[in-house]
Amino acid sequence: MNTSRRQLLQFSSAAAALLGASGPLQAAAEGPLRARRLRPGDTLGLVSPANATFEREPLKIAVEALQALGFKVKLGAHVAARRGPFAGTDEQRAADVNAMFADDEVAGIIAMTGGSGCNRIVDKLDYALIRRKPKFFGGFSDLTSLVNAIHRQTGLVSFHCPVASSEWNDYSLQSFRAVVMNAEAAVLRNPVGKAGDDVVVREERITTIRPGRAQGPLVGGNLTVLASLAGTAYFPDCRGAILFLEDINEYIYRIDRCLSTLRLSGALSQAAGIVLGRFTKCEPGDGYGSLTLDEVFDDYFLGLGVPVYRGAAIGHIKRKMTVPVGAPAEIDADAGTLRLLQPAVL
Repeated sequence: MNTSRRQLLQFSSAAAALLGASGPLQAAAEGPLRARRLRPGDTLGLVSPANATFEREPLKIAVEALQALGFKVKLGAHVAARRGPFAGTDEQRAADVNAMFADDEVAGIIAMTGGSGCNRIVDKLDYALIRRKPKFFGGFSDLTSLVNAIHRQTGLVSFHCPVASSEWNDYSLQSFRAVVMNAEAAVLRNPVGKAGDDVVVREERITTIRPGRAQGPLVGGNLTVLASLAGTAYFPDCRGAILFLEDINEYIYRIDRCLSTLRLSGALSQAAGIVLGRFTKCEPGDGYGSLTLDEVFDDYFLGLGVPVYRGAAIGHIKRKMTVPVGAPAEIDADAGTLRLLQPAVL
């Protein structure tokens, strides 16, 4: 063994001893921690870490959808609880997530819905437990907090994917199965072909903002939620990462403000590539005028010198891809694709 390699191993061992044998530094050094793939017949834990579900029927439909995917469903103790807009108290919502990770009967955990409230419990999850018992954990929108925090704190690949109450159409289901159930090193791309009988594709179009390819771990999710984590221990490590972003129902000036937060935090300049999903109903607000989304994106991304594309099937849309947070991938901004460099599950 040469001297430099011996010194590197000694440094890694010392650092791991300081942070704990299963700490984030060791997880990063050894590659991402991966859960086992989900299989038909597995039990999925259904939790509500964010908004309450105000009627019985949506919960019933969500359970039926997961069963149609081939899973058994175990309900969190407080999945139907309510405190104001939230599905129970902060302690109840966090306890449900922790209980599902502790339960050996449960193979994976999926959120019922997004909304708000995940930031209130992000510091109440048992990350040591999650490291010891890694499982599939998935959701999107406000779940951006938890999927990124879990990866940052444990090294576990988590999943920006449909929630249980989402529409499980053919495209969404195929993407979920490929990444989470079939353990494919899949190429994540938009649906092929146009909807309806129009002569051109109008939806799900890809726009290359800056061409090129790059590799790095995937991090990101909802822009507004992500920006709210800046400066905390739960914000993703964007050094050399492929950062994906989406949003809904935000005025353009608020999108601008959130991107400025990411720029000022150093996240944008550290990223190896940027993927912009759908910014659904993000329009000018009232007042004296607004930049367009095109102009805002050009301002923040053209000067970065990294590949950037817009229009990925990520976000508050019916047909959405499953994106594994923490998994290494290659962005191709010309083709508008993300290629996983290894399966995201075992």
